[in-house]
Amino acid sequence: MSLDMNLVPLFLAVAEERNFRAAADRLGLTRSAVSQAIRKLEDARGIALLTRTTRSVRLTEAGENLRDALTQPWSDIQQALEFSSSDAAPKGRLRVAVTSIAERFLAGPLLASFAAAYPGISIDITVTDEEFDIVAGGYDAGVRLGEVIELDMVAVPLTGEQREVAVASPGYLATHGRPRHPKDLVNFRCIGWRPSPMAAPYKWEFSEGDVPFSVAVNPQITTNDLRLMLRTAVAGGGITFAPEATFRPYIDAGQLEPLLGDFLPPFKGFFLYFPQRRNMPPKLRALVDHIKKWREE
Repeated sequence: MSLDMNLVPLFLAVAEERNFRAAADRLGLTRSAVSQAIRKLEDARGIALLTRTTRSVRLTEAGENLRDALTQPWSDIQQALEFSSSDAAPKGRLRVAVTSIAERFLAGPLLASFAAAYPGISIDITVTDEEFDIVAGGYDAGVRLGEVIELDMVAVPLTGEQREVAVASPGYLATHGRPRHPKDLVNFRCIGWRPSPMAAPYKWEFSEGDVPFSVAVNPQITTNDLRLMLRTAVAGGGITFAPEATFRPYIDAGQLEPLLGDFLPPFKGFFLYFPQRRNMPPKLRALVDHIKKWREE
């Protein structure tokens, strides 16, 4: 493949600065000129070399490969361009940051079937509930609830509408009774969730007559581990609160009972999100297409 060598200094400047404005100032060009040059280089390759949002700029795997090769002999540059081609079979490492409550993604079947369909892609999943810029963090994509995804991201549905539920074991309810209204929860032992050690426990959100409200339950047990919440509730440790999909097998088995259903309307579900659709890396396109097909089955 041919490479317009006039574009190389611009690409390298952006790769080093991780900022279009700083690269433009360094080269004595306008930000628009640098951006157009990078776009031209990406369109020629048919794949994104940089991932950019309003908050950060990061090299993609193909961009890192090209940057490294540009300091090597021409034969290595040609090899890097072949790697960067959108015609290549999907391969490379795909990094995804996933919230711990995305049960449908984390349950196993979706990832297992994706790995079987694309043996050239290695999948690196980080389960985290901390809010951060996935581009700055070096991730190709993330999975979160639709309501908290930034507006400049592309979001692909992973699930339909979801619903949170409060649950407790039959044994706990037999001993302590059951709340009739969400505000009664302050009188019960609760198992709460927080996204990180320094964060306050998550307030439980309800709705009454289309009016949303939240309850600060002051949990006796607090954790950032959804599975610990589940196991403690099944063991009779108190009332806990999370997406229904997490508890459904245990509700169906009679190990947990749902509570306060009249106050828990559905909400937007989970989405795979990423910063751009143009010149999408084949490995990310493979995941997007796999999710769409998987949802239809």
